[in-house]
Amino acid sequence: MRRGEAMGKWRGNMNRILFEPGELCADGTVTLADARAEHILNVLGLGVGGVVRSGVVNGSAGTSRIIGTEGKRIRLQTDHTQPAEPSGFDLLLAAPRPKVMKRLWPQLAALGAGRVVVLNAAKVEKCYFSSQWLDPARIRPLLIEGLAQAGTTMLPEVRVRQRFKPFVEDELGTLFPTPLRLLAHPGPVVGLAASEWPSGTRPLIAVGPEGGWTDYERAMLTERGFRPFSLGPRTLRTDTACVALIAVLAWLRDSSRWSGGADESRVLSGRLGIGQVAGPSCTINAERRTENHETRTLGSLSSEARYAD
Repeated sequence: MRRGEAMGKWRGNMNRILFEPGELCADGTVTLADARAEHILNVLGLGVGGVVRSGVVNGSAGTSRIIGTEGKRIRLQTDHTQPAEPSGFDLLLAAPRPKVMKRLWPQLAALGAGRVVVLNAAKVEKCYFSSQWLDPARIRPLLIEGLAQAGTTMLPEVRVRQRFKPFVEDELGTLFPTPLRLLAHPGPVVGLAASEWPSGTRPLIAVGPEGGWTDYERAMLTERGFRPFSLGPRTLRTDTACVALIAVLAWLRDSSRWSGGADESRVLSGRLGIGQVAGPSCTINAERRTENHETRTLGSLSSEARYAD
């Protein structure tokens, strides 16, 4: 499948119309006669003079104005001045079942994945690596679907590695230099204080297979700086568990929640605990301070993910 076809055949929810770099003319115009044109004309109901949110895959974003229509064909003048939104996290993912992998691609793109490595592990079925949903030509339309849904432009970089030990020993450090490495696996509740997340750091999450990481795999990852990060007692599918983990990270990343300084850091460290899963899990006890600095317990949410796909 050619890159333009990935755009033209997808008919999902488009909160931003995306163009491939090669579709733009030198004068900044682009002509569409595919599903995107149909969406603009029939779903949005726009004509000449109408403006849509748009962007270039792996490039800038902004708006485009319709300057001409002819039947099902439209011509737009782009105005892309907004820089691409930076990625929020990286993912080391033990290959899940093919149908789960298919569901995950749009979600990972929408949630801001930067680099995704689909990795083999002892409890991964070898046949998973022959799945069409690890084929770049099949993955790309799903990733673009996620970007258009979220209104972003940065396409995640995807790599597939079928040998665990060589990857961890030879590539992991180069591909993921981040000091914040989180390992989804059963273990005691361990907090994550604000001070443990350096500003501008993109975390790496390692999400294991259905049966969890083996002791050997866990030891290799721990030796390379991974720390426990989990969700709680509910059994979740791999795609659900990944989304939940990423949501917790997004909550932590919101600096406005740390505006209270050292006290709030201790709340995160002592109350927002991460631990206990056979996949990812997390126990969350959120506490909010009132204006007079009294602490009030909001409640707790406990869930456990065992990647029961």
